Amino acid sequence: MSTPHRRRTPVAAAFLAVGALVAALLTTILASPASAHGSVVDPASRNYGCWQRWGNDFQNPAMATQDPMCWQAWQADPQAMWNWNGLFREGVAGNHQAAIPDGQLCSAGHTQSGRYNAMDTVGAWKTTSITNNFRIKLYDQASHGADYIRVYVSKQGFNALTKPLAWSDLELVGQIGNTPASKWTPETGGVSIQVAGNAPGRTGRHMVYTIWQASHMDQSYYFCSDVDFGGSTPTTPPTTPPNSPPPTTPTPPPATPPPTTTPPTSRPPTTAPPTAAPEKSCVVTYRLINSWTGGFQGEVTVTADGLAIKGWMVNLTFPSGQQISQAWNAQVTSYGPTVIAQNESYNGSLGAGGHTTFGFLASGNSATPFWACTATA
Repeated sequence: MSTPHRRRTPVAAAFLAVGALVAALLTTILASPASAHGSVVDPASRNYGCWQRWGNDFQNPAMATQDPMCWQAWQADPQAMWNWNGLFREGVAGNHQAAIPDGQLCSAGHTQSGRYNAMDTVGAWKTTSITNNFRIKLYDQASHGADYIRVYVSKQGFNALTKPLAWSDLELVGQIGNTPASKWTPETGGVSIQVAGNAPGRTGRHMVYTIWQASHMDQSYYFCSDVDFGGSTPTTPPTTPPNSPPPTTPTPPPATPPPTTTPPTSRPPTTAPPTAAPEKSCVVTYRLINSWTGGFQGEVTVTADGLAIKGWMVNLTFPSGQQISQAWNAQVTSYGPTVIAQNESYNGSLGAGGHTTFGFLASGNSATPFWACTATA
């Protein structure tokens, strides 16, 4: 007995064609090499934090009440979270304030055809608790290094719950100069670096704004991170949702524009920065050597904490406008009240527990500065 031949209806054929098209688009997108690089992962930038908390469960309606700012961002454009590593502009030539209007700092001036516009939305974004002496961690998948990284914090009195971020709301609190990727900390799938910041006098909710000028071309990255100075506990949920297996390391999310078709019902693979190797850090001890009317001499001891290091950077913030006039055993650059001191070629490598010192002469009173230290592998 022969089996009758069933003819596909036009509707069934149409569904098959659409399914094949969506599959082809996703395959093309997910197989494309990412032209973007990375993000600030601690304290997490807005879109990285939304991906980190919800990338494994982005269709859960509970997000609307548990994390409403991320909910509105996912609804506006899911690709802003899948492409957490693509929030950049090209050709800015260092004129960041000219390229990015007030109120659009978190979207890099509505970059990438408006993909990240929801990052500018004012509201109660989840925060990370930090201290006034803190560090940001920047993860770079492409290992291109940095011409510079600048870290800003909103001024005391700024209300992120009611006001869009403007350039006048920010104060520079930390910076590093040209740093090739070879000096960053190696990680599986990329490299990372930490930059120290000092923001004395801050309490409560604030915003950390980071500008990363990549080294391979004129490509500038912009990251808004919501923080709480002096908070007792972080308001950011744990990276791995309860009762969920740990995330894997699949194909990086694409940096190409999303397809015009409806997003699939199942989530595409994502990439998380892998667990870093044991952190290399340093600690600082400050000592007043001498003081006189209108000036003083200080000494800083840098100690490798736990593991050997190959370089260090100390961020000093003076509370009363003191200015360093001379320094030795360190390369010193001043940015207003903030001073960045980096090792010389001969005293950057320190064994575990090893230490070195640098000194300086400064004008003004001898009030003790705030400090933080960052080490490189």
